[in-house]
Amino acid sequence: MTKLSLFPARIVSRAALLAVVVLSCSAIALAQQNNDLSTARSLLKQHKTAEAISLLKELAVRQPELKGVNHELGVAYYREGEYLDAAEFLQRAWKENSSDHDAAQLLGLSYYSSGKPAQAIPPLEAFRTRSPDQNVDAIYILGLCYVMTERYTEALQTYGRLYAVKEDSAAAHLILGRMLLRQGFDPAAQNEINAALAISPGLSLAHLTLGEIDVYGGDYLKAVQEFQTELALDPACAIALTRLGDVYWRLQRDDESQQVLRRSISVDSSAPEPYVVMGKVLLRAGQPDLAEKNLHRAIHLDSSSYTAHYFLLSSTVSKENWKPPSAK
Repeated sequence: MTKLSLFPARIVSRAALLAVVVLSCSAIALAQQNNDLSTARSLLKQHKTAEAISLLKELAVRQPELKGVNHELGVAYYREGEYLDAAEFLQRAWKENSSDHDAAQLLGLSYYSSGKPAQAIPPLEAFRTRSPDQNVDAIYILGLCYVMTERYTEALQTYGRLYAVKEDSAAAHLILGRMLLRQGFDPAAQNEINAALAISPGLSLAHLTLGEIDVYGGDYLKAVQEFQTELALDPACAIALTRLGDVYWRLQRDDESQQVLRRSISVDSSAPEPYVVMGKVLLRAGQPDLAEKNLHRAIHLDSSSYTAHYFLLSSTVSKENWKPPSAK
């Protein structure tokens, strides 16, 4: 005896048809989402960032679980310089895929650019671990984040590896000292330079750095000693000659300033700084024409030099009996 089906053939056929329709709609929707994502990526390549962000945000609302949207939104906001927004989406992208090295790198850079060095460290460390030989700039920023969070041991190790020197060598301490000085950590910078000199007393640029620290601290006489010590080790160190000339100008020792500045220019005529200082010296000496000549030369070498432009204006006014500014 034939056993009857529990479901009429017509019902089964309708159910199968409905399943096909649902699957077809899902496939169409998925294809549309992937097409939108590809379009957004194309817009980013064309530098149409605002349009890409608009499309990606719409896509994120329609399909919040679609992989790749957070990554692309993070990249788009990063390119726009909207680092806080970039960090939000890049954090999501990195959480979705811990192997997304680009998201980790940009996340770290976004946090750094947002003034959050402590938060930048973990993703930059992850990026360095995965890609130790890629993007020197990201590793440099990681070192700065260590500096800003006073993790000097890690900073020393990072810059040692970055500049291919032994991590506890005099060179590594010197590099870290100069990085610290640039960030305004003068006492820590001095400690690192002293550590470098303890290892290598004749290390080039160490006394130059100590002299720069003294200038920032207003101890000009001590700065003179440090620059002179540097020049005793390397008489052709143009930057030390320029720094010494500038300190002499601050001390109103203009004849000595001109002497060392001429030496600096003869060693390296492509640097704008000695021409700027020479212009300041000549202004105070009442020689605005010669001052202008040197300041124009400085601007030719570096058109963005604010100091050169400022004193060039001063030289013009001085021709109309304006008294030039005194050393500060």
